[in-house]
Amino acid sequence: MNKNHYAIIMAGGIGSRFWPISRTSYPKQFLDILGTGKTLIQNTYDRFLKVCPKENIYVVTNENYTKLVKSQLPDMADQQILTEPVMRNTAPCIAYGCFKIESINPNASIVVAPSDHLILDEAAFITAIERSLAIASKSECLVTLGIKPSRPDTGYGYIQYTDHVIGEDFHKVKTFTEKPTLEIAKTFIQSGDFLWNAGIFVWSAKAILNAFSRYLPEMNEIFAEAKPVYNSDNEKAHIHKAYQQCTNISIDYGIMEKADNVYVLPSEFGWSDLGTWASIYQLAEKDYVGNAVIPSEKVIMYDSSNCMVNVPADKLVVLQGLHDFIVIESNNTLLICPRGQEQNVKQVVADVKQRFGVKYI
Repeated sequence: MNKNHYAIIMAGGIGSRFWPISRTSYPKQFLDILGTGKTLIQNTYDRFLKVCPKENIYVVTNENYTKLVKSQLPDMADQQILTEPVMRNTAPCIAYGCFKIESINPNASIVVAPSDHLILDEAAFITAIERSLAIASKSECLVTLGIKPSRPDTGYGYIQYTDHVIGEDFHKVKTFTEKPTLEIAKTFIQSGDFLWNAGIFVWSAKAILNAFSRYLPEMNEIFAEAKPVYNSDNEKAHIHKAYQQCTNISIDYGIMEKADNVYVLPSEFGWSDLGTWASIYQLAEKDYVGNAVIPSEKVIMYDSSNCMVNVPADKLVVLQGLHDFIVIESNNTLLICPRGQEQNVKQVVADVKQRFGVKYI
């Protein structure tokens, strides 16, 4: 296994679209949301064990989730868990991880990935990552993985690529587009040169630090000044203070959309970002009338179809005459809503917080 290969797992999100199961104190990356026997972050960590040595895997997360990371990933040393005092989007998170890794190994090649995505074809995923790490170690390029789209989905960002390639089929990126309308998404699919943006990145430590220096110079300075304290007892205190100076900006907007050395690898490995209950419904096993029930031991359904049901294992639930609904119960909270309106969950969470405080959030 290549000792110059490193992984950064981003695990700081709160997963509000999966409320009420996902809470601020226990977000979705720490849940076995698919009923597989492992949480999403555990599955992510296990995948990267096949790419790099376990001591080369880092998790960046909110300080409040440190104990959750330690309990779910007991093999991780304290210095591999990088904590953020506040949420500042993905650019500061990635800067912290990459600067720290570069201070340990300037020859590092790094893959950065979210902690809460689903990968069905693990072998294809590992092949794509290893190919990307290999090209990143030889060329000063910023690689992103693009997923070949199967439908005109409005919930994903899109990457347009050109015919210019390096290393066989790493295509130069032409444009990034945020979540489009359905009509625009349809034109993207028809054109044949657009991919879904999976939010998975691969680069050498040198390439990404150069990119921070060029496109986010103020943030670059913040983390470059911390070089003397990385891997010391003073690291956490220094970084937590420095984070207050960081702007809230994504790596996509801050660097990837501006850089001229961005390449995409068209990929197929059964990917889903598990962004909503609809994505869980699509992936879950269903009965003959389309009901997905997790767990199913004590749920009885009459004249009901195409429902997504997730309730406590010890709760007896009887549903009659319900079609195309989401029924979720957790943490003394019951959510029932039409599947077609699940995007409103974020607004529901905001309303609940306003009316009842953080007790149910």
